[in-house]
Amino acid sequence: MSEGKQKSGGDRKSGVLTSKQLHFARCVASGMSQAAAYRESYNVREGSKASSHQVSASKLMSNPMIKQRVEAIIRQKEAGIAASALSDRERVLNKLRHMLDNAEPNDGQKLRAAELLGKSVGLFKDVVETTDTRSSDDLISDLEVLLDSVTDTANTDSDTVCAIIPEDDSTMH
Repeated sequence: MSEGKQKSGGDRKSGVLTSKQLHFARCVASGMSQAAAYRESYNVREGSKASSHQVSASKLMSNPMIKQRVEAIIRQKEAGIAASALSDRERVLNKLRHMLDNAEPNDGQKLRAAELLGKSVGLFKDVVETTDTRSSDDLISDLEVLLDSVTDTANTDSDTVCAIIPEDDSTMH
């Protein structure tokens, strides 16, 4: 189909996207701009205007079936990434457990494996507590001093600005 003649609705009766619409959705979900995905998915004439590609791509993305498909592809990718990260974490932890269970008693690997396993579950997190022993009156006093210094600086800056601006003799009649 030519550039301006694509089906924007797919097969509406069955809720199935055309192959070009599906390719467009995959391209957008992979991170391509909508216009680039349109050029990739449809038979775009050489020399056609980029603005027409953007308009056509926008029309495609306004199709609820295409938009839902893009969102579904993105969700699938995110779920795959999360599953892969979880799988990698489990493999590392299993390897550390194996090293801990099978190393010799005075083997450095056993100690290191135990340390890394402990870190993975947060056993060695340092908790630092800070407490402020100043009274509320002291805090109020400190805040007033800070506010005074800020307003003094602002007043000094505005005086400097006024002193720099020359007076216009025509307004002094």
